[in-house]
Amino acid sequence: VQLQASGGGLVQAGGSLRLSCKASGRTFRWYDMAWFRQAPGKEREFVAGLSRTTDIYYADSVKGRFTISRDNAWKTAYLQMNSLKAGDTAVYYCAADRVGTYDSVRAYNSWGQGTLVTVSS
Repeated sequence: VQLQASGGGLVQAGGSLRLSCKASGRTFRWYDMAWFRQAPGKEREFVAGLSRTTDIYYADSVKGRFTISRDNAWKTAYLQMNSLKAGDTAVYYCAADRVGTYDSVRAYNSWGQGTLVTVSS
């Protein structure tokens, strides 16, 4: 599956953004989806995951602020980000086709190109 992430931008602390991840192919509904992020000088880290059976997982750092969702009809996954903090600044990647632990970078076979989120304090 090919993925195209979008929706990043510059936002003030406390603001909101919604990221989108558009997938190609006819089997989107069969894939577990996830969002990861990578801040400058840091390793890529798990943010949120949503399985094809609608199990949902969040990193502790975003619980209560971020919401992951999907629309199988539109083959799109979303990440609604509220109450953004400067520490959320990163390139955000969507991922699909999981074959391992939901929060592991190595578990996903397909990745989008990344979209930059910058939160100013």
